[in-house]
Amino acid sequence: MSRIFVSTYAKYNDGRIVGRWFNLSDYADKDDFLSACYDANNDEQDPELMYQDVEDVPEGMSSEVFVSPEIWEYMALSESDKEIVTLFRKYLDETGDIPQALESYLGEYSSKEEWAESYLEESGVLDQVPEILKYHIDFNSFAHDAQLGGEVYFTSDTGRTHVFFNR
Repeated sequence: MSRIFVSTYAKYNDGRIVGRWFNLSDYADKDDFLSACYDANNDEQDPELMYQDVEDVPEGMSSEVFVSPEIWEYMALSESDKEIVTLFRKYLDETGDIPQALESYLGEYSSKEEWAESYLEESGVLDQVPEILKYHIDFNSFAHDAQLGGEVYFTSDTGRTHVFFNR
């Protein structure tokens, strides 16, 4: 569940760590969320909101002073697409948008080596290699070179290898 702990700079500067967790799914959009935040801090004349903590919000979609409207688009994604976006923003581009993350995703594999073999098979490259040589191809080395060359990026946060095309 995506949520943000909201307080104000005035409370923080007074040494009071008080605020409230807001479940973002309770709000239709950023404007609705901000309205609730200001209402919750109506004890101040002109509250300057401070986003002190987050849960289930990808890198770059919020900071102490900023909440992106893109969070509501993120929350509408399937769990697997959320994982893809989270990994993309954590490791490749924390400001990349959701369509960019999803388009860059090449899949989940048990290893870099499995990705390399699959990639070379699907691209037809292995069809050009004589059968006797196929068993001598170092798929791990190919994957390593693809990453060093900047073509792909691998992450293994989940125990599985996620592969992204690095554009």
